[in-house]
Amino acid sequence: MNDWHKSSYSPNGANCVEAREHAGGADVRDTQNRELGHITVPAGQWIALLAGLGHGQSQAADQ
Repeated sequence: MNDWHKSSYSPNGANCVEAREHAGGADVRDTQNRELGHITVPAGQWIALLAGLGHGQSQAADQ
């Protein structure tokens, strides 16, 4: 399993998420609340999310 890394979209390292990729997908957690755990995103959904973000398809970012 890979190490946790912060989102590259976080301008100053605050208010961001961390992710770690693995064969089954990725785990994602809040950097300010690491003790609350993480969510696991299945591989296919993680790949689709990253592809969508790369093509500007994230509606959440626009809201």
